[in-house]
Order: sequence, then C-alpha cells, then structure tokens
Amino acid sequence: MPHCNVLFLCTGNSARSILAEAIMNRKGAPNFTAYSTGSHPSGKVRPEALRQMEDAGLNIAGFRSKSWDEFAKPDAPVMNFVFTVCDNAANEACPVWPGQPITAHWGVPDPAAAMGTPQEIERSFTQAFYILERRVTLVLSLPLTSLDSMALKSELDNIGKK
Repeated sequence: MPHCNVLFLCTGNSARSILAEAIMNRKGAPNFTAYSTGSHPSGKVRPEALRQMEDAGLNIAGFRSKSWDEFAKPDAPVMNFVFTVCDNAANEACPVWPGQPITAHWGVPDPAAAMGTPQEIERSFTQAFYILERRVTLVLSLPLTSLDSMALKSELDNIGKK
C-alpha cells in the first residue's frame, strides 16, 4: 500500500482535529501520516483533548493549534485525504490543496462547546474521541488500492455518517 497523508480540518484546531490526528498516526502507522489544522485556530490545544489522548495511551507531545495556511504552502506535504470534522469548517471556502486530495466531511459534535459539570464536559471529549476512533478504524479497513476515487469518496462520506 502506498503511503498516504491525511489532513483533519476543523475551525479551532483545539480538540476534534487534534484527536483525529493522534488516532490516525497511531492506528495508521506506517502507511498513514496525519496532520491537523484549523481555519481559525484557537492557539491552544484543549487540556481535555490531551487528557483523552493520554488516557488512550497516545503520545501528546508536540501538538499545537495551527492554521491551515501552513498546509497550503508549496513546500507543505501533499495530502491524499482531507477530512473536515466540524460543520463550520465544512462550509468554509478551503484553500486549494496541492495534489487534489479526496475530501470528505465527518461532522462530530464539538466537545469544546460542551457545557455542564466537569464530568459532563469530559464525557463529551470521550464521545468525540470514540466517534473519531471508529471512523479512522473504518477508513483503515477499506481496500484503498482497489477503489477508484469516486467510490472511495462515497465510502469516506458514508463513514462520516456512522
């Protein structure tokens, strides 16, 4: 299988896209390298997201909230896939990604917007983590080399509904 670069895109790049990046880098190695970015980065990764990653045994070093401008530069890694993980980012005009990657929308409720007790907020991060983990696992189970781009886009969009 060829190596694939995956970009997870959200608005703030503080929780969902960071979680997805960490999950894909763990589960998809060595065939996949994941990155995350935001259209309007918050400037910090939510501590609840880092705690969720740490609880799952994922490496939390080096994560930061970053702008999608970093991935639109000529020297940026060429992406094979771009997944939006929030509805706001899906509706924004995205940069033109070099290499014309396959895109799909995977709307996930925003745990950073959760209100309530600390336990309820923590639960929203846990739920987002498990939704993203299930979707990443489904992508990794696809026969990527045998699907044409239209069939693959359809499969990826369907995964975003699961």
